[in-house]
Amino acid sequence: MEAPAESYQERFHRRWGHLRRARVRALAWLLDAPDLLDASDPVWAGRIATLGPVTPDTVAWLNRLDFDPAPLDEALGAKVHTRLGLYAEKLMAFYFAQQGRLVAHGLQVRASPNDTVGEFDFLLEDGPDAVEHIEFATKFYLLDGEGGQQQDWQLSALVGPNLADSLGLKMRKVFERQLSLGGHPAAQALLPRPVSKAKALVKGWLFYPSGSWPEMRGIAAGHCRGFWCALDEIDTLAGDEFLMLPRLQWLAPFKAQSATWMMSRAQLHAELSAQFETSSTPVLVSSVRYQPGKIEEIERGFIVPNDWRERAAARRMVKAVP
Repeated sequence: MEAPAESYQERFHRRWGHLRRARVRALAWLLDAPDLLDASDPVWAGRIATLGPVTPDTVAWLNRLDFDPAPLDEALGAKVHTRLGLYAEKLMAFYFAQQGRLVAHGLQVRASPNDTVGEFDFLLEDGPDAVEHIEFATKFYLLDGEGGQQQDWQLSALVGPNLADSLGLKMRKVFERQLSLGGHPAAQALLPRPVSKAKALVKGWLFYPSGSWPEMRGIAAGHCRGFWCALDEIDTLAGDEFLMLPRLQWLAPFKAQSATWMMSRAQLHAELSAQFETSSTPVLVSSVRYQPGKIEEIERGFIVPNDWRERAAARRMVKAVP
């Protein structure tokens, strides 16, 4: 698949570059970013949700929120969020509540005090007699190139940075367990109305080696994408200045008025070399451009330890054992 003429970062900066606050920019990304999965692909059997285009009213609402973020700050609370998934859920819960659609968020279902069956991410209004169950996920996966070739580009070749998860495993769990939660006997006493439909809403970024973007069944053609490379390959990266993105800034393309933690390529290599001596966790890096009064992300990608490919191959061998 050829690279698009305009990157997602360029489109985002053009559309949302006026937003100043990181939380509002993250919310704008959640609402406006392309879906990760192609809802029209038969592989998903019509069980993928989509938010649809952002309306002019929502644009105006986001602009007002950027001017006065007090309602959003109050909804997120004073607690410092460390889990990206929970942060994204809280942002979406705020949006659904503001739209007047939110019935419940994070509603746990227990068969007994010590037996949790599952949790409804969101229950939304769906007419007077029903609710809609939305299972929400924000995911970041790297295409294991060799694994993809061996598995005919199956979703299991899209793996988490730490190799503990894959898009295939995630969606199997969502379909087999989470989307069926509304039919569990323990859920009946909790539901205000029957569940009319249950769908998965999935946002995120996919990262590819060497800039290769193969077409993959079930993946939306216009999804957010980046690169990944090993530490010793960073000399091939475009750009001259880089940032290591904090986890809570993984959603929207980075923008700030200033950033004292920008690094040259040599500084980036030295910093990551030191990190990888004690940690095998890949690091999300953004190449940025500086203009008077602002710093903007150009592209992003994961830098992985030099042995990541070998560990990915070992993971494939373990998965292949019957």
